[in-house]
Amino acid sequence: MSAQRILFVNQEITPYLETSYMSIIGRYLPQSIQEKGLEIRTFMPRYGLINERRNQLHGVIRLSGQNIMIDDNDHTLILKVASIQSVRMQTYFIDNEEYFSQRALLHDKMGKFLSDNDERAIFYARGVIETVKNLGWSPDIIHCQGWLSCLAPLFIKKLYIDNPLFANSKIVYSVYNDTFDKAFRSLASKLKSSGIPSKDAALYKQATFESTIKLAINYSDAIVISHKDVSDKIRSHISRSKKPFFEHKEEQYGEDYLALYNSII
Repeated sequence: MSAQRILFVNQEITPYLETSYMSIIGRYLPQSIQEKGLEIRTFMPRYGLINERRNQLHGVIRLSGQNIMIDDNDHTLILKVASIQSVRMQTYFIDNEEYFSQRALLHDKMGKFLSDNDERAIFYARGVIETVKNLGWSPDIIHCQGWLSCLAPLFIKKLYIDNPLFANSKIVYSVYNDTFDKAFRSLASKLKSSGIPSKDAALYKQATFESTIKLAINYSDAIVISHKDVSDKIRSHISRSKKPFFEHKEEQYGEDYLALYNSII
């Protein structure tokens, strides 16, 4: 059996953002997979940096309006969509007035790491999964890229695993060097209030970049090392996990990824 449907949960995609090599992979990997005849769905957050008019983003009313609860507060999911016409590739944007519409990536204009990035990661993961559920689309592979997607493997494996759409989905996590120094002291309680079992939520006490990436690896089925500067500690954790992995090489899109996807189906 081969993978037929791939869900990409991206942190960045060019041309909507052109801030890092991550955004380039976020664009050309899904394009390459689509050109090989597989069905894809591609998501990213609708950061305030994105020009909606220039990129022709449109609201998707029928998939918007759902409330996602985080720490006992409701936050409204807004879904938008745009297409790269030259390659006929559509991108869904997860939006929320508080978390994304007026906000930068992971840091503010002064370079300070945003204090609610943990909630943004929860909202993004839940927003993608709920949208895919509402589409009635069952992915064979869920490929998460970048730190902001690091909670998606946890939610799939611990909250949505009994949903028939995701029961057989396998998760690939791409690790980058988008590191930060902050520790999230209340992430565990926020995950528990979002429905994550207490035993799993407790693993996120005093969550740091390194610990959340290691946990994303633990909840995934295969790994891609997508940047040469990924730390030795994380590389060692990947090796000890005994999970399939490879290291992305520049301009490497397609065959190696398909082989990895098919190895875990």
